[in-house]
Amino acid sequence: MNTKYIDLIDQSFYFPQEDFKLEENHLQFHDIDLMALVEQYGAPLKFSYLPKISDNINRAKTWFKDAIQKHNYKGNYNYCYCTKSSHFKHILDEALKNDIHIETSSAFDIDIVNKLKENGKITDDTYVICNGFKRDQYIENITNLMNNGHKNCVPIIDNYEEINLLSEGIKGDFKIGIRIASEEEPKFEFYTSRLGIGYKNIVPFYEDQIKNNDQVELKMLHFFINTGIRDTAYYWNELNKCLKVYTRLKKICPSLDSLNIGGGFPIKNSLAFDYDYAYMVDEIINQIKITCEEADVVVPNIFTEFGSFTVGESGGAIYEVLYQKQQNDREKWNMINSSFITTLPDTWAISKRFILLPINRWEEEYERVLLGGLTCDSDDYYNSEQHSNAIYLPKYKKDKPLYIGFFNTGAYQESIGGYGGLQHCLIPQPKHILIDRDESGNLTTRIFNEQQKAEQLLKILGYEYN
Repeated sequence: MNTKYIDLIDQSFYFPQEDFKLEENHLQFHDIDLMALVEQYGAPLKFSYLPKISDNINRAKTWFKDAIQKHNYKGNYNYCYCTKSSHFKHILDEALKNDIHIETSSAFDIDIVNKLKENGKITDDTYVICNGFKRDQYIENITNLMNNGHKNCVPIIDNYEEINLLSEGIKGDFKIGIRIASEEEPKFEFYTSRLGIGYKNIVPFYEDQIKNNDQVELKMLHFFINTGIRDTAYYWNELNKCLKVYTRLKKICPSLDSLNIGGGFPIKNSLAFDYDYAYMVDEIINQIKITCEEADVVVPNIFTEFGSFTVGESGGAIYEVLYQKQQNDREKWNMINSSFITTLPDTWAISKRFILLPINRWEEEYERVLLGGLTCDSDDYYNSEQHSNAIYLPKYKKDKPLYIGFFNTGAYQESIGGYGGLQHCLIPQPKHILIDRDESGNLTTRIFNEQQKAEQLLKILGYEYN
C-alpha cells in the first residue's frame, strides 16, 4: 500500500512544483533547505524570502506589457505597491528595486515615504497614491509632502469634504483621483462599499466641486472590489460599470487620463492553485480598450496596487509539533510550539488558507490530524475549514521531531498580529529571518528580529522586570 506522506502528495497534486520540491526527505522552498534553516535558527520562526517580491513584480509587468502590445493599447502601465500589506523596510527596499510606485493608506505611511526619499529609494517622480479616509494628520502629511515638491502625490478622494481639507493647506495646484464606491456581491452584509463615492454621484461631484476649481486637476478614477480580480460575472459587471463612469467623465474632464484598477490578484494557497493571470490581464486591457473605442474617448493609463500579490508569496512560518493529544476516538490534536491567532491571525479571523506542508519525514506514514496553538483559546486552531479537505501529516512520534511549514504568509500577518507588541496569552512572537541572494545567486540569511522576551512584554504592560 502507498501509505507514505510523499505517496499522498504524489497522488493528490502535481509535485514537485516550481516553488516546492523534495531533497533527501526534506522540503525545499525556492531551493531553500528549510530543515537546515531550522537547524541553524530553531523553531518557531518566520522568514521572508526577498527575491520572490521582485519576481512577482516583474511577472505582472510582463503580463501587462504583453497585453498592451497585443491590443495596441495606447496607455501606459504603472505598478504600485500597496504598503499596508507589509510596511517593513526590507520589503519596500526590495520592491523599489523594480521601478515601481507606492500606494498609502494612512498618515504614518507618509512618514515612511519621507524616509524612502531621504534614503534615495524614491524621488519626486514616484507616484504616491493616497487612499483611505483622510482626516487631520493624514491630510497634514499629504499637504506637507506636496508643498515640499512631490507633485506626483495623488490623493484619492474618498468623501465629499476631502478636497476642501486639502485645498486649505496645499500651496498651488494639485492632482487628485476619485474612488468609486463599488457595489458588493449579494452575499455581503452590505450593498455598497463604505470607501469612495457612489457610481451615480461621481459626475455630479465633479461638476460641483472640481470642474470650476482652478486649484484642482482630476487625473485618476480608482476602482477596486473587495473580492479581488477574478474571472466572475460579478467582477466583469463591476468593471463595466466603472468604465462607463470613466468614459462619461472623460468627455467632460479632459485632464482625466488614468484608471486605477486597484489590487486583488490572488496568491497561491494550495498546491492545486490554478489562476490564469495572463488571461485576466489580457481581458482587462481588452475590455478597457473596447469600451473606450465605443465611447470615442482616449484609453487611460493603467495603475494597479498589488499588495498581497507583491509580498504574500515571500513569507513563511515554521513550527515544531510538540505533542499529540488524542481527545476522542476520531480527533488527534497536534500541538504546535506557537499560536495561530498571534502569528497567522488570518487563519483565525477570516479562516484564510495557506499552503501547509511538513518540512521533514516525508517518507513516513501519515495520519489525519487537527492543529492546535498554545493559547488558552478554543479558536486557536487550524483544521479542514481553512485547509483543503483535511490535514494529513506524517505520524507523530515522540522521539522523531516533526516540523511543519505554512507558506505564502507574507502579507498582512505581521501588522494584524501586532508585530513587536503584546501577544495573546503572552505567547512570544517568533524569531524572524530574512533570506536573500547575493550577486552570485547564493542564499544568504540574517536575523531581522529575535524571539520576544518577557522583558519586552512586561515593559509594554507597565511592569518593572526584575
